Amino acid sequence: MEWAKRYPMSVAQQAGQLRRMRGLFDMGQDFTYGVFNRAGSEVLGGTGLHPRVGEGALEIGYWISAAHTGQGLATEIAGALTRVAFEVEGVRRVEIHCDPRNVPSAAVARRLGFVHEGTLRQRLVAPDGVLRDTMIWTLLADEYPASRSAATVVEAFDVLGQKLL
Repeated sequence: MEWAKRYPMSVAQQAGQLRRMRGLFDMGQDFTYGVFNRAGSEVLGGTGLHPRVGEGALEIGYWISAAHTGQGLATEIAGALTRVAFEVEGVRRVEIHCDPRNVPSAAVARRLGFVHEGTLRQRLVAPDGVLRDTMIWTLLADEYPASRSAATVVEAFDVLGQKLL
């Protein structure tokens, strides 16, 4: 995750990062979301729909705070964003990328019906400077209706409050 290389950040740097993310969201160029507890008082993680994987496709990224892993949050989040990608954005392909050593993240993709297409060797530079492999998991539009993702319960609204899902 590119943003991880910039941490830790000062409050001013973090505010700038959030403003940049909001600007990209508003321009329809990248869609980053925070994940909070039901009361909205604690950050549990983050997620996003990213158009960096080509035309007609979106990549789902997610991270969950170590204190909140193992509760199904990543599966719920990725399932909800998969529905949005196919049913709202109308893409033909959704991808999840993860480090092969991140077994829980690969399990999320597998549970939701994504197919492991391959592992790209020494694809990304990690925050520690080491080159790391990246697994590519994909779900295609014609596979989506039969996937567990399609059954994910989610409500989505547009900027005017009109229900999308």
